Formats: sequence, C-alpha cells, structure tokens
Amino acid sequence: MVVHIVTFKFKDENKKTNIIQAKQMLENLMGAVPTLRSIDVGLNFSAEERAMDMSIITVFESKEGLDVYAEHPEHLKVVDFIKTVVEYSKVVDYERP
Repeated sequence: MVVHIVTFKFKDENKKTNIIQAKQMLENLMGAVPTLRSIDVGLNFSAEERAMDMSIITVFESKEGLDVYAEHPEHLKVVDFIKTVVEYSKVVDYERP
C-alpha cells in the first residue's frame, strides 16, 4: 500500500469558502479515480502558528496507482483550483505493508 499525505496553507482571501470547496472537490474524487482506495480530508482546528489549514490522506495499492491518480483529469481539476487558493502545500508519500 502507498499512503499520500498533503497539507495545505490557504490564502486569507475567501479562506473558509475555499477550504470548504476544496474539501468537497477532494472528497468527490472517491469513486471518480479508480485507483484511489480511500481519502480522508481533515480541516484544522489548531491555533498554533505552525498549523496547516487542511490535510488529505489518500491510500493506493501501489506507486503506479498513485501515478494514475496524479494524472487523472478529475484530480487535475482539483489541483488547478487548489493552486489558485493556497499559499503552499507539503507532501509525504510512503509505502506500508
């Protein structure tokens, strides 16, 4: 199994609205991308300065499945939107048994 984790720091402009829209778009990928086994979208409640605004944890059978997800047209629509509303993001990919 491959786990793909991304955290996002959103721009201040329309922040709450953009977070909600991004969450819905990401959750809609379940069922739309055949290699996506699970997705968990979390919204931050921590007030720490180092905190990010949103995270996703996705699971795939293999690295190839992650590659299919990365290039899937529905995922690319989400990426295009998120690029316009986030300051930056961070990613971690790892394999688990």
